[in-house]
Amino acid sequence: MSRLLPSLLAVALAGIAMSPTAAAADRITGQPFATRSEVYAPHAMAATSHPLATQIALDTMKAGGSAVDAAIAANAALGLMEPTGNGIGGDLFAIVWDPKTKRLYGYDGSGRSPRSLTLAEFQRRGLSEIPSHGPLPVTVPGTVDGWFALHGRFGTRTMAENLAPTIRYAREGHPVHEVIAYYWDRSVPRLGKWPGFTEQFTIDGRAPRTGETWRNPNLANTLQAIADGGRDAFYTGDIARVIGDYFAANDGFLAYEDMAAHTGNWVEPVSTSYRGVELWELPPSGQGIAALQILNLLEPYDLKSYGFGSPEHVHLFVEAKKLAFADRARWYADPAFHPAPVERLISKDYARERGALISMDTALREVQPGTPAQLDEGDTIYLTTADADGMMVSLIQSNYRGMGSGMAPPGLGFILQDRGEMFVLAGCDREPVHPNCYAPGKRPFQTIIPAFITKGGKPWVSFGVMGGAMQPQGHVQIVMNLVDFGMNLQEAGDAPRIQHEGSTEPTGQGTAMSDGGEVNLETGFPYETVRELMRKAHRIIFADGPYGGYQAILRADNGVYFGASESRKDGHAAGF
Repeated sequence: MSRLLPSLLAVALAGIAMSPTAAAADRITGQPFATRSEVYAPHAMAATSHPLATQIALDTMKAGGSAVDAAIAANAALGLMEPTGNGIGGDLFAIVWDPKTKRLYGYDGSGRSPRSLTLAEFQRRGLSEIPSHGPLPVTVPGTVDGWFALHGRFGTRTMAENLAPTIRYAREGHPVHEVIAYYWDRSVPRLGKWPGFTEQFTIDGRAPRTGETWRNPNLANTLQAIADGGRDAFYTGDIARVIGDYFAANDGFLAYEDMAAHTGNWVEPVSTSYRGVELWELPPSGQGIAALQILNLLEPYDLKSYGFGSPEHVHLFVEAKKLAFADRARWYADPAFHPAPVERLISKDYARERGALISMDTALREVQPGTPAQLDEGDTIYLTTADADGMMVSLIQSNYRGMGSGMAPPGLGFILQDRGEMFVLAGCDREPVHPNCYAPGKRPFQTIIPAFITKGGKPWVSFGVMGGAMQPQGHVQIVMNLVDFGMNLQEAGDAPRIQHEGSTEPTGQGTAMSDGGEVNLETGFPYETVRELMRKAHRIIFADGPYGGYQAILRADNGVYFGASESRKDGHAAGF
């Protein structure tokens, strides 16, 4: 995301923007920053980043589909309608609450690097970092496999029925929404040079405009092939052969054999308790446990008494984030290559040890990772669904950077992800090897993470916050807003957000934090807070739009569903 006015002048201007007169509307109930009330429904609920996808999810459940069927149907629709954030060329992660077994199930749908692409090849090309676009950052797409894995365990309708609405919209067309049109327009100049992109993702060489009808008949054909032939149509059939031939002809390495060898993984979600609730995340290679680490560090402090937006609230959050992200850079990677000491990292004892580094008076400038005994620029969609039986799904899916690599095999209607950019190249032929050093057949560090909150062993909130390194920071802020500050589900997502940048990254492609990083504060924080943070040596920077996007569903004790979707995206929550 672009940064504007990174100076003290920016802070002053932000302070003006944060004045009470900046509120968009007067509401007679709730917090002044809330954009609307929560949505309530007795039987089912869906919250996605696109109104049409939400309607498809609801229609699926009205027709007898489970929450998993609805999530798959909505995700397919978003791949068509919001290609700026996701698609079947990317990866998928999910957490499912199953009312029959009364437990959570986690799915890791991460793809691996091409087996024919070696570290020596990058060295031969003189590369110290993996490029953001083109053929080299492409990894195997795990989404379609994830759909069928989830459907095989929890689906009730056929996959053909789940994919039918998107196939119809792809052929007949749909109007493009405002925020999506904005990001699409930004992607075309960057990605237009890669084979197949302009032909399949532009109208006369430009991005579709807001309200303009968009059709993707190639994607309709691809989804129809999947509906007819199942998972294998994508990974071992003609689609995989087209992908392999395309990369062979365009200086790439992703091959038919890589597609055919792909498998996703069922994984056990992990959790920490926080003031009477339990936050659940998936273990690495994703960054979900960073949210658990941050909450553990915050738990000793009485945030409620400090109040939302206070200097103490922001300061403590930022300092806890710095500590957790130092471990994130050191330990989070593909566990098949470098297992992380997850149990220790998310333990209360470890948090107490690390928490001693936090000062209420001064911001940390440098943070080294902890040494347990054993131990942002991605665009994403997040959706959540809940059905009449009590099943709840938290699902996140992404092509990584915006529309992905730009590599769009002919006739298929989708773009392959560029998640391989997250691998490390520098120093990988020396010891000690960085956990995220590139290797063939390895899963890269993942930013996309679904979340789930239980209370007393019962499902409470299924939610997520999209947006690169913002995601675990967003998860923590949602939990704080609900638990510490007593906000409702809609307010928790609409509340102004904090993002800290500048921590040492798990990709190893940036420098280690030595200056404390930068604190981005969204409009809505009082200037008194900004000023006090500056006195604590925080560097406050105005940032344009990196605060993510949020959807959530809450299940009340009486079985009623609450839904929320914030205004930063084109999202929509609805139920029946």
